[in-house]
Amino acid sequence: MTIQSAFANLINAIRPLYDNREAANIGHLLMEHLTGLGKLDRIVHKDMDLSPKQESQYNDALEQLLAGRPIQHITGKSWFYGMELIVSDQVLIPRPETEELVEWVLLDHPAQPALRLLDIGTGSGCIPIALKKHWQAADVWAMDVSAGALAVAGRNAQLQHTPVNFLQQDVLAPQAAAVLPCLNIIVSNPPYIPEKEKAGMQPTVHAFEPSNALFVPDNDPLLFYRRIGQLAQERLEPAGKLYFEIHEDYGPEVKTELEKQGFADVNLKKDMFGKDRMVRATKRGA
Repeated sequence: MTIQSAFANLINAIRPLYDNREAANIGHLLMEHLTGLGKLDRIVHKDMDLSPKQESQYNDALEQLLAGRPIQHITGKSWFYGMELIVSDQVLIPRPETEELVEWVLLDHPAQPALRLLDIGTGSGCIPIALKKHWQAADVWAMDVSAGALAVAGRNAQLQHTPVNFLQQDVLAPQAAAVLPCLNIIVSNPPYIPEKEKAGMQPTVHAFEPSNALFVPDNDPLLFYRRIGQLAQERLEPAGKLYFEIHEDYGPEVKTELEKQGFADVNLKKDMFGKDRMVRATKRGA
């Protein structure tokens, strides 16, 4: 099987699961992973045969793709804010919307300050690692309830040479705030998808990514926003900032909840698709 025929066969096989653009994207990611060749080199060497080992890996990967497994779990890698990160089924695959959240935090603080910041529900560590990469003087902390997620995040921090203080802690636990230092910034992309929406989601998401990082009870979709807001009131310094990624349908509700908790300057921000996907709030001064 040549590089060209393998790519064409892959696209045809997965096209029922993905649109043409996404299928091609997946094909390029897999072929680069298998051959070590970039797109242009694969064009030059399109008639090169895959080795027996590569062909075996190809067949295994194709079987997994047809079962709905994300390409990032097959390659073990995902890109976020210019960094190649390790991912597994222990963490959410980083999304472009979360890159926009990181960008908002960075733009709000252009002087690369020596601040103390915390990411809650860190998963792969993409948010704190990206922020530490740009703010070398910052004291960066990250929390997650999952030991498996923290193992992935710790490895990513090592590979990116970005020291981060990782804590295994359930933010919903009453003692969560007690283990934290005083902070200038809290960032979180918490679980926010109501359980009732699971049926309408692609199986590639809910079947292969950790449910505890995705879903909240139908009767309490603001659960994590309310709790993290309470924690922020306890641990943020006066004038400290709280940043959230949010469900596009719950922007006004999150804004109202934070205002009710006493935060000032609560702002909704739209993502690249014009959807309410981020919130920023400020703790009032003493």
